[in-house]
Amino acid sequence: MPTEEFVMRGQTASGEQEVLNFGSKHGYAFRLIEFQLYPSTGIGTAQDEMCGIINAGKTTAAPTDPNFNDEGVIGTVITKLNNAAYGLEQHAVINDTFLITQNLILMVVNANAGTPVNWQCRFKPVKLSDTEMANANLRQFHVFDE
Repeated sequence: MPTEEFVMRGQTASGEQEVLNFGSKHGYAFRLIEFQLYPSTGIGTAQDEMCGIINAGKTTAAPTDPNFNDEGVIGTVITKLNNAAYGLEQHAVINDTFLITQNLILMVVNANAGTPVNWQCRFKPVKLSDTEMANANLRQFHVFDE
């Protein structure tokens, strides 16, 4: 597997979830290094507020209520669009030390109910020894099983 960063992106309905599928990549884990949201309608003419969350567990919290005590929360982002006053503002908090070895759950919410949200995540592969891989798998399994 190459060591270059790669991107997963898509558009998700507000209030819905997506599974980010990593498949089986023996000897590699991944780090989330960027999480961005972007409006899907009204660009240049509207006000909008969106938020998103990425969780390593089997369920996710609402992105409107992130809890950093939850070890499975590895990324949150809030994006505000107010063309008249401020333009586009975005703030993300990412746990880029968490080694991802299993699928993640992404959820987004748009303040304009019913409006889908564009999202993009950037990941970096990390080569691991067998022991490191076992430890990373165990950690994510424990988060997933809580």
